[in-house]
Amino acid sequence: MERIVTYAEALREATEQEMARDDRVFVFGIGVDDFKGTYGTTKGLVERFGHDRTFDTPLSEDAMTGVAIGAAFAGLRPIHVHIRMDFLMLAMNQIVNIASKARYMYGGSVSVPIVVRSVIGKSWGQGAQHSQGLHAFFMHVPGLKVVAPVTPYDAKGTLAASIRDDDPVIFVEHRLLHQERGHVPPEPYATPLGKARVLAEGRDVTLVGVSYMAVECLRARHYLKQTGIEAEVIDPITLAPLDAEAIVASSRKTGAALVVDTGWTACGASAEILARVAESTLGEGLRLRRMGFAPVTCPPSKPLENLFYPDAIRIAREAAALLRGDSGKSWEPAPDASLAPVEFRGPF
Repeated sequence: MERIVTYAEALREATEQEMARDDRVFVFGIGVDDFKGTYGTTKGLVERFGHDRTFDTPLSEDAMTGVAIGAAFAGLRPIHVHIRMDFLMLAMNQIVNIASKARYMYGGSVSVPIVVRSVIGKSWGQGAQHSQGLHAFFMHVPGLKVVAPVTPYDAKGTLAASIRDDDPVIFVEHRLLHQERGHVPPEPYATPLGKARVLAEGRDVTLVGVSYMAVECLRARHYLKQTGIEAEVIDPITLAPLDAEAIVASSRKTGAALVVDTGWTACGASAEILARVAESTLGEGLRLRRMGFAPVTCPPSKPLENLFYPDAIRIAREAAALLRGDSGKSWEPAPDASLAPVEFRGPF
């Protein structure tokens, strides 16, 4: 029988199983030992493994990241949990200048097996400093892996793979994904990093959704059916290294690609993905477009926030315009209040 759990539970289960498998693994960060357990993702770990392996930290991102790196140098495998990605900016020197470069600078004699978990995305109007998706900053840096799974299945599998990896991994979680439900086997498993997943097959346009935007792309696919367009939806899963081959192959098949990011478009993940597609298909006449945050600071007002983030209807409208030019711009999807929540059925 298929087992359905939430994304948050999938992360918690991966952490618990990896801590049980390898006593070098520990988890620390603000609130990880709280009874709520960081959106439920660390709930119960302190009861099973004790305060030596599950512990709270001060509000000192730079210093605590240094602790993680030092622990990794000493042979441990830390999972450092950040409630918001925005505040990784306080630890950029540690991550970018030390963690990412240590293996290279010391001729391969050391490794930095740390997982930096960070949450991105909107919730209730958190405004300029608590809503940013800054994953593109880390995609730019050699030596860092950047993982942003969408399905609960991949959340569990890629977190396990990240914990086992000998290099630093920036693990990106959109807060709206934590309650998404999907197929997750109970036994331990690791999903290979660097492989994209086709979430839904189609023939007319490729929709590439980064993190939570893959959910909105799946909903947009539903709306596009109203006008006879069949969309293929791809979840990159790993942003660095990026599985460009899978995205290029889908884009070639459909002849058009729309990349939707949960970040700004300038110098972002969508720009990199489209550049890879364009370079690989030069002269083939593919139609390419991107969407992401509006080019302004995130507003705290809910009506303005709704305009700031792409959603399913706007994605569907943009895809139709990409395919049909001016005739597509006049199409407006009919809102569907009965559209069921996305649930990721397996097995994958």
